[in-house]
Amino acid sequence: MIDIMSNPKITVVCPIFQERRFIEGLLESITLQDYPKDCMEVFLIDGMSKDGTREFITEYAKTHPFFKLIDNPQRTVPYALNNGIAQATGDVIIRIDAHCKYPVDYFSQLVSYLYELKADNVGGVCNTLPANDSTKALAIAQCLCHPFGVGGSDFRIGANKIKQVDTVPFGCFHRSLFDKIGMFDIELTRNQDDEFNGRIIKNGGKIFLIPDIVIEYAARDTIEKTRRMYWQYGLFKPLVNSKLGTPATIRQFFPMLFCIGIVLGALLSFASPIIAYIYLIVMTIYFVIGFTVGIKTALHQKRLALTFYMPYIFLNLHLSYGFGYIKGLYKVLTNKKMIVNVNR
Repeated sequence: MIDIMSNPKITVVCPIFQERRFIEGLLESITLQDYPKDCMEVFLIDGMSKDGTREFITEYAKTHPFFKLIDNPQRTVPYALNNGIAQATGDVIIRIDAHCKYPVDYFSQLVSYLYELKADNVGGVCNTLPANDSTKALAIAQCLCHPFGVGGSDFRIGANKIKQVDTVPFGCFHRSLFDKIGMFDIELTRNQDDEFNGRIIKNGGKIFLIPDIVIEYAARDTIEKTRRMYWQYGLFKPLVNSKLGTPATIRQFFPMLFCIGIVLGALLSFASPIIAYIYLIVMTIYFVIGFTVGIKTALHQKRLALTFYMPYIFLNLHLSYGFGYIKGLYKVLTNKKMIVNVNR
């Protein structure tokens, strides 16, 4: 680890909007960090919240002056990140999310591994937690960290050793990296981190996942919000691929193929009994997997309703991402602008 006397100055950037519910826990999590406070600045870049978030930060900063509230009238994440980075005086940039809590050595570990591994970006794994005590919220959280729900995303499902990956949550970067490869892409309301990480790799850089660094991430509290989030992930992914000139991963195509298969399979089933039979088998296998995961989780968590919630949420994740991807692909091919509601 880096010696305490040689800690580089860090700038922490956190896009926020209407975060009154989470902001107190977030600020306390940052304040408890073991990184020297005189070597850090924390920028909370706000999309003009009206729920008391700004007032709470202003009051908190009176006794914790390393916090700074910055306006983000554009109200999207890449604008927030770029604004914070442009004002940064630190040698290292650490991006964080407001819906998370971080271990007390989060900043110090990230900085240490960034230098030790000679990396361009390092990050930890997400321990996805339910937003509240309801069975529905628990089901959402369980689906977001299961391979059947999110594929082989290491930072969501976990890893057993430090490994080089294509992306990590949030990230820790040398400030000089942004001078070398540019800032976050303002066209990407979602997936701006995927594109930036893809650019790192394209320029010969390295990204490492550190499994010993565990972030507590609060999942969305409703299926509707989760569905909208995954729709937007899918929607912007083709634009990311277009900008990079290549897809970052193969797993991103499976939800799209699943959606196409559902529609085409249903239509072609009317033309051929064989196709109808194959279609029925495939759909049965899909739901058997979903219910099997639901049953195992229900037994472990002692909540019977998970048996039925989880297959439904898996289906929502896959359809939302898949059909979002199809629409995004259409927009890229027809040069139409991506427009989404920036409200969370």
